[in-house]
Amino acid sequence: MKADTHPQYHTINVKMTDGTEFQTRSTWGTEGATMTLEIDPTSHPAWTGGKQQIQEGGRVAQFNKRFGGLTLKK
Repeated sequence: MKADTHPQYHTINVKMTDGTEFQTRSTWGTEGATMTLEIDPTSHPAWTGGKQQIQEGGRVAQFNKRFGGLTLKK
């Protein structure tokens, strides 16, 4: 590897939304810095199986819902 071309890889602390902490290695921050997460696997609906947003139809369905009653008849 070339010298001084790669980012510094060091140990940081990660603090989850529920207050738990763990150590990992990363290029983020500086040695010993704490990364505080706003969204993590313990709280995000994608991982917890919370309410899912179901899209009612696609773009065509939205168009027809909005403009479906309009006609060009004289």
